[in-house]
Amino acid sequence: NMSPPLFSLPEARLRFTTSTREALINKSIKPLLSAFNQVPGSENEKKCTLDQAFRVVVEEEIINKAPCENLLAIISLAINGVTEGICTASTPFVLLGDVLDCLPLDQCDKIFTFVEKNVATWKSNTFYSAGKNYLLRMCNDLLRRLSKSQNTVFCGRIQLFLARLFPLSEKSGLNLQSQFNLENVTVFNTNEHESTLGQKHAEEREEGIDVEEGEMGDDEAPTSCSIPIDYNLYRKFWSLQDYFRNPVQCYEKVSWKTFLKYSEEVLAVFKSYKLDDTQASRKKLEELKTGGEHVYFAKFLTSEKLMDLQLSDSNFRRHILLQYLILFQYLKGQVKFKSSNYVLTDEQSLWIEDTTKAVYQLLSENPPDGERFSKMVEHILNTEENWNSWKNEGCPSFVKERPPDSKPMRPARKRPAPEDFLGKGSNKKILMGNEELTRLWNLCPDNMEACKSESREYMPTLEEFFEEAIEQADPENMVENKYKAVNNSNYGWRALRLLARRSPHFFQPTNQQFKSLPEYLENMVIKLAKELPPPSEEIKTGEDEDEEDNDALLKENNESPEVQRDKAMTGEQIEFFANRLGEQWKVLAPYLEMKDSDIRQIELDSEDVKMRAKQLLVAWQDQEGAHATPENLITALSKAGLTDLAESLSNDTEGSS
Repeated sequence: NMSPPLFSLPEARLRFTTSTREALINKSIKPLLSAFNQVPGSENEKKCTLDQAFRVVVEEEIINKAPCENLLAIISLAINGVTEGICTASTPFVLLGDVLDCLPLDQCDKIFTFVEKNVATWKSNTFYSAGKNYLLRMCNDLLRRLSKSQNTVFCGRIQLFLARLFPLSEKSGLNLQSQFNLENVTVFNTNEHESTLGQKHAEEREEGIDVEEGEMGDDEAPTSCSIPIDYNLYRKFWSLQDYFRNPVQCYEKVSWKTFLKYSEEVLAVFKSYKLDDTQASRKKLEELKTGGEHVYFAKFLTSEKLMDLQLSDSNFRRHILLQYLILFQYLKGQVKFKSSNYVLTDEQSLWIEDTTKAVYQLLSENPPDGERFSKMVEHILNTEENWNSWKNEGCPSFVKERPPDSKPMRPARKRPAPEDFLGKGSNKKILMGNEELTRLWNLCPDNMEACKSESREYMPTLEEFFEEAIEQADPENMVENKYKAVNNSNYGWRALRLLARRSPHFFQPTNQQFKSLPEYLENMVIKLAKELPPPSEEIKTGEDEDEEDNDALLKENNESPEVQRDKAMTGEQIEFFANRLGEQWKVLAPYLEMKDSDIRQIELDSEDVKMRAKQLLVAWQDQEGAHATPENLITALSKAGLTDLAESLSNDTEGSS
């Protein structure tokens, strides 16, 4: 048997280097995958060799001054190699470090753009653990090379990238002990003898120099200030930057007095130098109107010659006032690592509170959009309090992970399961916990079928239900109130439900006021007595009774139509007249002495014209009582100009009589 070929580092490196170049030309990782599978040796040996091959190719490209696109193509190939499992996870980061170390800053900008775009890749499980320290070291190396004043934007991009890469609770990115950047020193002229501040204007006034075109004239000069702008003010103004750099000085008694004195003078100058549309220079106004680009300065310019211009510059003033607010927030706030000696006195707290209001007032008066800017700053500083609290708590992670050993507890069963209700026998009788309930429940096993049973259709007619109440309402029967059915609450409840289903009177608005349900029902019973046929009487026996009935029938049949038309209208007649009246109901309504409010209510109650006509006639009957006769209705129709309908109804009434 032949032994397997041994791994050879030089041969493998040469093979991988060649395959890498081939993969770059073809823009495919397949040549590398093929070479990786064909080269003998362990997987770990081959991975390390391929890592070296990548670095060799990158080195050659850098020496040959290849464009950034070629270098980025190699790094992208390495990323694919990690995904395919043929090189170690740290390889892309090592290559990035090599490239950034060897290229000038202008080309580093292009490489870093690639790094920014791939932040999602770096945060994935495959790359994050292996590459986070490489990326942090790479960014710090870049920041050391960059100038904070010359490359401000690039520095900011690096900081933002790190903020996106690492979680908020990452300790390496947090200022846990609330330390200040004491290296940020503002340099200014501290030698009064070398100062030229204030001399230039004095010389001009003495010599009477004319102002040439393009120079600042009287119209464009800053507003005069009650405090002279001399070296003394210049020194005090820029000395305040040391307190903003290291706020701890404010807790020292002597330093606080100095800060207090200087601050009051500077804020007084700001109040004197009011900035508004009339006092700002014409050039500045034009920039604001045309939406000129926002200018950012990484460091303050402390030349004495600029003092006049700075005091009248709205952007500069915002920077200084905002520094005050940030300082005050630190002095008042609860900071975990602040020494116990750093406590404000009541007098200091009161001064800070008053000065804070004054600073916000100056910000709101500062153009452009001073009011809006002031509110925005206040909102941001209020939000900052939440971050201070989070830092005081030790910057806990925002990701809450469930402990691995915890298991969701199964809630205890509070109610018996359905099977507990079933009996033990073969019929599975349902036990309700009470003998009577159990009997009722098991009358019909299927509840839906029981509900559909015809025996449950027991809604009576109005005649059947109110027969007893109508008899009791008749004065001739002399039934005492306490014995009447309408006084029974059970009867009253069922009566209301039946009236709602079968009587038009129930939903008809009325002006009558009822104090109790029995009173209302008694009124309804009287109305129903007029509409419904008389209650059935017991069958009489005997010849005399038969003769009386026959005489009554003869008398009734011999009555003239006019007499019939004088009787109150029945429910059937109202239904009949309403169908004939139809759309003409609104024409008739005023002649039945209906109010406009009643007519509107009828329109709201129903869309159907026949129902509206019926409601009109019912309302008229409620209003007129016994006088609501067919005769009077026909008369009202004639007055309303509905003569054809009146004649037709008159003929129908006579015919039906």
